[in-house]
Amino acid sequence: MIAWLALAGAVALETVATLTLRVVSREVRVLPLVLVVLGYAGAFTLMTVSLRSLNVGIVYAVWSGVGTAAVAVIAAVVFRETLTPAAVVGIALIITGVVVLSLSGAHHA
Repeated sequence: MIAWLALAGAVALETVATLTLRVVSREVRVLPLVLVVLGYAGAFTLMTVSLRSLNVGIVYAVWSGVGTAAVAVIAAVVFRETLTPAAVVGIALIITGVVVLSLSGAHHA
């Protein structure tokens, strides 16, 4: 349970850091830049906690897949970026793939 909570925290921090990069790309300011660095550092730290009991393939699939889907959806709302029907299908496929992979056996043998 701790591993899954750590992984959820890693996804959340990575999502915040990635969305904050969008802000930094427009104007480099110290606070958002610090948030990016701390967000990624925290995400990797929490990923290492989850890797103590979950397979690396599962951790990376969840981290990258859910993170990608979350960033795309949040960016569409916050930054008014376009989500085409094909993008929505792609996000659904990512989530489906992560769920299938997770159900295939997430814990170390």
